[in-house]
Amino acid sequence: MAKELTYLDILTDLRNKHYKPVYYLMGEEPYFIDLIADFIEDNVLTEAEKGFNQTVMYGADVDIATIVNAAKRYPMMSEYQVIIVREAQAVKNMEELAYYLQKPLNSTILVLCHKHGTLDRRKKLAAEIQKIGVLYESKRLRDYQLPDFISNYLRQQKVDIEPKAAEMMADFVGTDLSRMVGELEKLIITLPQGQRRITPLQIEQNIGISKDYNNFELRNAIIQKDVEKANKIVKFFAENPKTNPIQLTLIVLFNFFSNLMLAYYAPVKTEDGVAAQLGLRSSWQAKEYVAAMRAYSGIKVMQIISDIRTFDARSKGVDNSSVSDADLLKELVYRILH
Repeated sequence: MAKELTYLDILTDLRNKHYKPVYYLMGEEPYFIDLIADFIEDNVLTEAEKGFNQTVMYGADVDIATIVNAAKRYPMMSEYQVIIVREAQAVKNMEELAYYLQKPLNSTILVLCHKHGTLDRRKKLAAEIQKIGVLYESKRLRDYQLPDFISNYLRQQKVDIEPKAAEMMADFVGTDLSRMVGELEKLIITLPQGQRRITPLQIEQNIGISKDYNNFELRNAIIQKDVEKANKIVKFFAENPKTNPIQLTLIVLFNFFSNLMLAYYAPVKTEDGVAAQLGLRSSWQAKEYVAAMRAYSGIKVMQIISDIRTFDARSKGVDNSSVSDADLLKELVYRILH
């Protein structure tokens, strides 16, 4: 089976001017779809060429015949023409595009942006796209993948970030990648002259996340069963509820313990084995899970996951009319640690 293309693979080919006749960009994560389409829109043609040779359409406003007729045009005073169809999921009878793709113009670069859904890979259109072009599915990142995304994004901007700082940003912003990129750009702007490394202190000063009292540190305290540190963080959260909502903390804890449950099924309980089981890029990312498996039994983890679900419901008013979020979190952390 051919290796599935990542957005970085596609961008690398585009930067090297290795163009395909069609790019079908689809999936639940709009950020990567827009990133690739915007790169093509901004970089394939010169400003002088764009006037006659670049067209942006919207799926709700066009039909498949309009798209095909545009794709069959030859460029004017340019090697390529670029056609970008945004919101392509609204185009009716998209399957008819397969006939054009059997003999596409190599001078046309057709980009279709299909958000919040995917093309049926069993059908002819998907097969024709894969023969000659790029069929890319933009999947939402899982929480544990966010630090890698943050590091990769900053590396492209020639900026480094400390692992703890990347974890802090991942916990604070979550999987909204457009918002994440906006926050990272703010951090880059605030870097002192000559500094190209983002630290937890800089995040505390510019984003408003405490470097000592955050979900990342609470998770570490729970893994290490450091009751004193965990209670200090819970107390800080209670005193600063606007920047530390219980729902965000519950998501962080639920994702960690859910992954920990999966880690128990790793054939080999080493860092490498757990990393392979969870799909982590490197074994160092599995250190926390290996440490947590020493601290918590599988039965205890199942109970913790159940408790988190219960307290999530209570934080939303289910079977709870008076207990504050601060007291709910305090009780949950006590249950986890004891």
